[in-house]
Amino acid sequence: MKDSLIPSTEPHGARLARPGSALASSIFALAFMLLPAASPAQELEPRAYSNAPVGFNFLILGYAHSQGGLSFDPALPIDDARLKINSSIFAYARTLDLWGQSGRFDVVLPYSHLSGTAMVAGQPAERQITGFSEPRFRLSINLYGAPALSLQEFSRYQKDLVVGASVQVSVPSGQYDPSRAINLGSHRWTVKPDFGLSKSFGALTLDLTASATFYGVNNDYYGGQTLEQAPLYAAQANVSYDFGKGIWAALGGTYYRGSRVTVNGNTSVIELGNSRIGAVLAMPVDRNHSLKFSLSDGLQTRTGSDFTAFGLAWQYRWGAGY
Repeated sequence: MKDSLIPSTEPHGARLARPGSALASSIFALAFMLLPAASPAQELEPRAYSNAPVGFNFLILGYAHSQGGLSFDPALPIDDARLKINSSIFAYARTLDLWGQSGRFDVVLPYSHLSGTAMVAGQPAERQITGFSEPRFRLSINLYGAPALSLQEFSRYQKDLVVGASVQVSVPSGQYDPSRAINLGSHRWTVKPDFGLSKSFGALTLDLTASATFYGVNNDYYGGQTLEQAPLYAAQANVSYDFGKGIWAALGGTYYRGSRVTVNGNTSVIELGNSRIGAVLAMPVDRNHSLKFSLSDGLQTRTGSDFTAFGLAWQYRWGAGY
């Protein structure tokens, strides 16, 4: 039965500005959380609430590959999914002064090709599709420990404890075919508030975050049905280490649970309850360019998300008088 499955990323500012400085480490970290996994709740985001001077712009181009039992709505009659997603990621971010606190606005647009096989209602299915996934917009603010600073003022900044929050919105404009069960887009809004803290111990930084993803209603789901989905709750911890000269690496893990689905008033008994681990390596290329490598894998899986993912991102930054 082919075609039945359609798939749903120092005291002197001049010295600090060099790639080998604390400033370089901060601004290399800032935009690298933008490379998405198969689902935003499954991303590992070390240094999500780091500080950087106001007025920096970041352009990020990335590639991400995921394969395995990728996450989809657990209510669907789909088993033994073996899917691959290759995504190109386009992203932009800017550091902001938000009422005297440092903040960031970012937008992420993935363009993906998905292929694979699965058992749909007991029948083998195979499908390939290419298109845009949902664009994501996020506003972040550091509430404590990371005031809005100019490049000159940042030379005197000492990182310690940072507390921050963010809200991310996904817009329902990705590829979507209501006659198919799985698409690249979801045809509904999602909102993801996040709260986190970051504590530095010399070259080591510990990050702890918690989030909830809330889903809008899809009234045109799989043949005109109505799809509702319970919130998905997630928590993660990351430990990163500065090697100097703008190079840092991180290890982390995340656990997420919930997301029970209701279709036409019938609620599934299945919900997600999974954990993942991953690693990140970031390094400068020169004054304005840097690279990031990431890898993650499932640690414990109840349903729907037993996959492996890796990514590569290139970042270009400008502005803030740098």
